[in-house]
Amino acid sequence: MSKVHVKSGDRVKVLTGDSAGKIGKVLEVFPRRGKIIVDGVNIQKKHTRPTQTNTQGGIVEKPGVIDASNVALVCPSCNKATRVSRQRSEDGKLTRLCKKCGKAID
Repeated sequence: MSKVHVKSGDRVKVLTGDSAGKIGKVLEVFPRRGKIIVDGVNIQKKHTRPTQTNTQGGIVEKPGVIDASNVALVCPSCNKATRVSRQRSEDGKLTRLCKKCGKAID
């Protein structure tokens, strides 16, 4: 099981691939696979057949998975793409810290 440095709802910047430079919100995280889904990144088209519930059918666009190592977390306080460090607080909880400004992310 690999650790993923982002959580659902974080803002991230894509570092590599066709969507490099885009900033989006993490919609879903798959920690066992090390993959994430980012809103507006890696858009894939799926052709759907007309059914009783969807009589129109057509082409549906939805975001696909990308590797979590290809994104950097955007710090909410300094608004820069940064790496993440973890520090255990007094009560035993892990908090994520920005490597650039040093402030807590969650």
